Parts: sequence; structure tokens; C-alpha cells
Amino acid sequence: MFDKKVLKCFLDNQLQLFPEEVASTDEEAAEFLEEMFAVVVKGKKEVLEYFEEEGTDIDADTILEACEVFDVGDGRYLIVEA
Repeated sequence: MFDKKVLKCFLDNQLQLFPEEVASTDEEAAEFLEEMFAVVVKGKKEVLEYFEEEGTDIDADTILEACEVFDVGDGRYLIVEA
């Protein structure tokens, strides 16, 4: 479900959401993300739709800066709700 680019993004940036590392390998990251029901979406519009469906009050201008949103770097975003 999570490709190498998504896993690297999470491993490199996990401290933006968690106070300490929760994974150190691709395998650990994939297992953790699956347990957290993390999702990968395409573009800001899908990020906004995700949070709206979850009933989260969001600011559309700053949603991509939320600690739960990880920019994969290829137009996709990983969303991990802690």
C-alpha cells in the first residue's frame, strides 16, 4: 500500500508529528502506517476532502502545513492522524 517514496517521506519527517521516532526501517514504517490507518492522497483538494469527511474543522489556506500532513514530493500527501 505504501511505496518506497511514501515510506522515506514518513521516516525522514516523522518527528513533525511525534515527539520521538516511531519507526526506523521501511518495514516498521509500513506496519506503523497501516496500524494508524494512514492514507495517501493526490493533491491539496484531496487533503481538504479527507479532513472534511472526517468532520475536522480546517483552514484551507494552511492545511498542508498541518503536522498530520506529509508532502511526499510528487504531488501526493501522506495523512497520519495520531
